[in-house]
Order: sequence, then C-alpha cells, then structure tokens
Amino acid sequence: MRPSRVTNPSESQVVGVAIPSAGSGLRMGGRRKAFLTLSGRPLLAHSLRPFLDHSKVTSVVVALAPADAENPPAWLRDLDVRVRLVAGGKSRRDSVCAAIEALASTVTWVLVHDAARPLVTRAIIDRCIGRLGESEGIVAGWPVGDTLKEVGEGRTVLATPDRSRLWAAQTPQGFPKDRLTSAYRRAVAEGFEGTDDAEVYCRFGGTARIVEGSPWNLKVTHPEDLVVAEYLSGHSQVQEGRR
Repeated sequence: MRPSRVTNPSESQVVGVAIPSAGSGLRMGGRRKAFLTLSGRPLLAHSLRPFLDHSKVTSVVVALAPADAENPPAWLRDLDVRVRLVAGGKSRRDSVCAAIEALASTVTWVLVHDAARPLVTRAIIDRCIGRLGESEGIVAGWPVGDTLKEVGEGRTVLATPDRSRLWAAQTPQGFPKDRLTSAYRRAVAEGFEGTDDAEVYCRFGGTARIVEGSPWNLKVTHPEDLVVAEYLSGHSQVQEGRR
C-alpha cells in the first residue's frame, strides 16, 4: 500500500481522541479500572482532563462496557459537550474500533489513549500532536531500562534482546483517521487482535515512529500500580511532564 501524504496538524487538521475503557479489570480483581479512585477522582477523569484542556481536541469518544454506556455516572455524562459515550466490545480492538467510528466526521487525526493511563500530561500530548506531520503514525514510549529476557517453557531463558533497540510503548498513539479506521476494519474482518494500535496500523500498510512519552506515564493494570499512581499524582515533577 502506497503511503498517503501526511501534513502537519497546524494545517487545519482536526484532532479527535478515542478512549477504550470497556475492560473487565480481571487483573484488578474484577473492578473496572476506569472508575477506581485516584486522588479523589475517578481514574478515567484523570485520563480525560489533559485532552479536554487541549485546544486542538474537538471530539472525544469513550468506549465503555455496555452496561456503563447505557447508564453512565453523572460526572461522565455531563463532563463536556465534546465527549460521546459508546458501548465497547469484548476486546480492546473492538472498543477502539467503536470509538473511532463514533468520532465527529470533521476529525482528521486520531489519538488513541488508554483510560488506565491517568498520568498523561499536556507535554506528552503536545509532543504527540507536534509529530503527527512527520510520520504516518506516532507512539508515545520510553526507552527500556531493565535487561529483558525471552523465556520459554518452565521459564527457561531463551534469549536476551538488545535493550538499546527497545522502547516500552505507551499511549497516546496517533494516526490519520481514515487510515486507522480502515486498518481496524480489516483487523476485525480478519480476526486480528494486536496488542496496541500501532501494531494494527502497521500490519495493514502503515508506518509509525516513537515519540518521547514519560517514565511516569504508567498504565494501571495491577492493584500495586494504583498505589504508585497515587504517589506520583501528587508530585509536580510528574504533573509538569519533566524528565
């Protein structure tokens, strides 16, 4: 597939945000992560606010579990006129697809952000939006610091990858809306799940580039992560997105 010309968002580009938030929270003991409390507010509220405060963001769609989408909490229903709530699917892929399809028709660029990353900052969002014109897709990430091991049966070490070439993928991840929509439709049709949006996008002809995220832009997956996020959320170094 021949890459299409990609221009800078400042050239009248319109940015939308898709937030998959329909997971069952199995690794959190069955609690829906989006509605866990962090510093007195729901996790999802923290994840949404930096995007809603950004002047380039004109449309936000949150994909919730069907029951939550049908009867959302009042704080979320009345949060902002730009926010639309839709029912997500059984997998992250299906929820992202539903959110993208529901964005305003005027949106030309999509940032996909996990609801479980509540410490995303304006600085990270600015870096992502600022690089959308330099490659077809962008992925917020951070260089891997630990030595990684590939393991097999019985946790036997099989290989030690060169960590100088490895980055931990984060969100937001940004793409041209039309091409991301096409990639997700093909993924659904072919039964391909993928582990993040860039994998889906690149599988169907796109390319992506890493943009510096933050070591604090953690994903709340396990109960211990919420404790760390609670600690970090109160520190100005994290809030300002400093290294």
